[in-house]
Amino acid sequence: MRKLLDSLYLGAGWLAALFMIGVLVMVLLSIVSRVAGFYVPGTDAYAGYAMAGAGFLALAHTLKSNEHIRVTLIIGKLRGGARRGLELWALSVAVLMSGALAWYAWRLVWQSNTFHDISTAADATPLWIPQVLMGLGCTVLFIALLDDWVLEWRGQRSRAEGETRHE
Repeated sequence: MRKLLDSLYLGAGWLAALFMIGVLVMVLLSIVSRVAGFYVPGTDAYAGYAMAGAGFLALAHTLKSNEHIRVTLIIGKLRGGARRGLELWALSVAVLMSGALAWYAWRLVWQSNTFHDISTAADATPLWIPQVLMGLGCTVLFIALLDDWVLEWRGQRSRAEGETRHE
């Protein structure tokens, strides 16, 4: 199971990197087309979709790589059971919030598809298509936070560099 989860997080990270390359391609295409005197519709919109996709898909990989910014002002002073209790409380809140975020992200995809929402930009893309990236990213983040919650509950969660386990 661990190998499958780590592969999921890594895959989402690689997909986010590909979407960042997509942002670069769209921006370069926009610049080159203006200089060359022709118009490619939708480059701005597609760059935005790719940026949103990259941001959401990178969340879980960033979390599991201990790269999220974490304020340890209070928890850094705690030891033993108090620290573990606060970690579990914070992870519980994060799991609930990310679960709600994933639920509403997929609900938005469903509603956009049902109502046939399209982009108001020149590309007229059905909005459910780029919104799927948000749903996927939120779902993988939810899984990653649930994974961390279970690992913390079992006492197996690794700490970020420079952060020690005081138990």
